[in-house]
Amino acid sequence: MSRPPFRRTSDPRQAAEAAFKAATTKPADAEAPPKPKVSLPPARELVSLRIDRDVLEHFQEDGPGWQERINDALRRAIGK
Repeated sequence: MSRPPFRRTSDPRQAAEAAFKAATTKPADAEAPPKPKVSLPPARELVSLRIDRDVLEHFQEDGPGWQERINDALRRAIGK
């Protein structure tokens, strides 16, 4: 007597999908790493300001960053 043909008991596609799902899903009890707190610089306001030319030249003569230097000078003037 001949043997009956070999029959698979499971679908290879389903087995592959199950293996992929097991490898890619995170366990339910795993905690997500804490998100770092982002500190944003204080908001700045865009303004148009009319100042004397010689004052502007004084702050610009040291090169880039002249707007920051004007802001610092104004902060010192108001006592902050």
